[in-house]
Formats: sequence, structure tokens, C-alpha cells
Amino acid sequence: MSKKYGFDDVHASLQRWKDDEFIAMGSCVIFDGQEIVDEYTCGFQDREEEIPLALNSIFRLFSNTKPITAIAAMTLWEEGKFQLDDEIAAYLPQFNELRVLKEGSTDVSDTEPLGQAPTVRQLMCHTAGFSYGLFLESPVDALYTERGVLHPASTLTSMVETLSEIPLAYQPGRRFQYSVSSDILGRLIEIWSGQTFGEYIAKNIFEPLDMGDTDFYVPESKHDRFCSLYAAADPEDPLKPGLSKTPDLFGDYTRPRPLESGGGGLVGTIIDYSKFVQMLMGGGESNGVRIVSESTLNMMRTNQLPDGVALQLPSWVMPDTVFGLGFALKQKPAQGEPQEAIDEFHWGGLAGTHSWMSPRGNLAALVFTQRMPGFWHPYSHEFKRLVYHAMVSP
Repeated sequence: MSKKYGFDDVHASLQRWKDDEFIAMGSCVIFDGQEIVDEYTCGFQDREEEIPLALNSIFRLFSNTKPITAIAAMTLWEEGKFQLDDEIAAYLPQFNELRVLKEGSTDVSDTEPLGQAPTVRQLMCHTAGFSYGLFLESPVDALYTERGVLHPASTLTSMVETLSEIPLAYQPGRRFQYSVSSDILGRLIEIWSGQTFGEYIAKNIFEPLDMGDTDFYVPESKHDRFCSLYAAADPEDPLKPGLSKTPDLFGDYTRPRPLESGGGGLVGTIIDYSKFVQMLMGGGESNGVRIVSESTLNMMRTNQLPDGVALQLPSWVMPDTVFGLGFALKQKPAQGEPQEAIDEFHWGGLAGTHSWMSPRGNLAALVFTQRMPGFWHPYSHEFKRLVYHAMVSP
């Protein structure tokens, strides 16, 4: 029998953020080991239509797609399809002629040769030299936007072709820069497996884990469960009263799109993603189904960044955090968190889907909403502190 926990404060916190109109909806799932010990929802899947949020409501996962892509890649690594330090040009010859923007230059034509060729390992920890185009960190970001690198009508093959014509933002290995690396990894999975990316993750992750509501689009039969996407004018602002819905960034999720984005393309329910987390909490296994070995998962939870390289996103450096193969790794507890937060591995999505796993505390939790902009939502930090407080003895 599981321990008895009190999650009233956790629920009250989410309800308060909803009542203050910072979020339109909130849903959470909490694990003791692999056992779900709490599920909770508040608010509305569609606030204007007053459709209540449910555990089977469908969210845009955005960058919560990335850990799934990383796990999928490592299933192929276990089969010997590639080595982590293989040059990506060995599989994507379009990248044989890559150039690099000279450090400090504002002219995208001012480039230099590669110091070293980017590797699969660097793709998986965002040090390969690629950028995103979304955050204007580098002069090359404008080219990502102008040339439609992540346009939903693109394909993974045409995306790679376009990227091969754009200089890298920095020399591989020099820094962490959040990027389209997971999308390139999706194309590599196609090459290594001989299947489309969507086919491979469906067969090797979604079907074995019974994640039947996770896909790259929401079919018509499930449109009534698809959450609206909300936005505020500023990351610190509440949602405006009345209509504050915002268009999807990456095309219409209610129909199939050519681009199966390994970096941000999936939609799914919090219950489906909980099954993925349950597998991670089981060392790669859940309900008798093994996805990856425990040793592989442990390697993925080991820092892959070069010495002196910090995990940084456009507007801040993530404190006391490094990066493994597809996951951020916490080295020190945040304020108000216990020592069990050390070695926590986690990631989240742009619209407010957060998941984290604590091996030291043998606990995990997810909290989902649909709110733009931002990655580092304040309600998620409060949620995490309260979960640790409820489950870990002082």
C-alpha cells in the first residue's frame, strides 16, 4: 500500500493561479516511485466555452517532445545503429560543407570552416552549433525564420536540406544553445530505422506504453478534447479577461502536417505523458514492457556538456543545471527544495507542460497548462516546492 500524502496545498496553489487568471487551466499527476498517488485538474480546457479541463484533455506538448525523441534515438543506439560520437554528416552528407559564423560577427556571410564536425552526442545536448530561429540569439536566427526551417509544410528531409545552407551559430562544442537539434535527430531516426519518425515512435514507444492519445495532430474524433492555447502580453502578466486565445505557432494541430517535429511537434494528454514518466521512473521499464535499459537511461542522466559550459536559454542561465542526453540535470536544490532535488532530471514545453523525476526522492510529477509565452513558468516552481514538501520529510 502506498504512503498517504496530503496534496491540498498543491491543489490550492494551482487553483489560485487559475483564479488569478495567470492560467486558464491546470492539471497535475504525482508519482511515488511508479505509482500515481495524486491526479488533479482545475479550470477550463476552453475558458470562453466553459469546457472543463479533464485528465484526457489534449495538450500541445511542444518541447516535452524532446525527451521522447531522445529515448527513441537511444533504442536505436542499443541496437548498434550508431555511436554517440559519430559525425552527423556520416548519415546526413548535406552537412559535409557546413560553415560557422565567426564569433562576434553580425554578418551571416562572415563565416569560417568547422573546427570539428558536429556529432550525434552534441545534437542530443544542444552543443552542435545549430540554433532555433525563435529567440534571435544570433544573426543566423533570421535565416532560420526567412527560410522556414520549421515550417509545418516542410518535411524532416527538406528541413535538413535547408539547414545545410545556413551557417552554424558557433563552433560545435563551444556552448549550449537551445536548437533544432532534436528535429535533426528525428530525421536521423528515420535513416537508422528505415521508417518515418512518426511510425518509429508509435511502434516503439506509444504502442508499448499504451499512449493512444499522443501523436503529431489531433484527429477529428478527438477535437472536443483539444485544449485552447492562451497567451499574455508579458510573461509576468495574467491572461486578459475575455478572449485571450492565440494562434498555434507551428501550424494547425487539428490535421496532419508534413513536419513531424522531434523538437516540439507532439500533442497528448497528461495521462499519456504520465505513462512515459512511469517508464522513466522504472529505469526504462513499465508494466513489464522495457523501452530502454537502465544503464542506457543512467547514461542519459549523466552530464554531457563540456567543462565550463552552462545551460542557458535566451533570457536566463538555468542555475546549477547541466544537460545529459535529452534531459536537464539539476546539481543543487533550488530555494525551498530538499536535497532530494539533486540529480533531478526534467524538461518542459513552451506552453507550460512540465515534467520532472527525482531518483533520490523516488518521486516524479507533471503539471500541464496551455499558456504562452515562456518556458520557466512561476506556477511550476511553486508546484515543485509544494510536491517536495508534501512527499519528503524535513
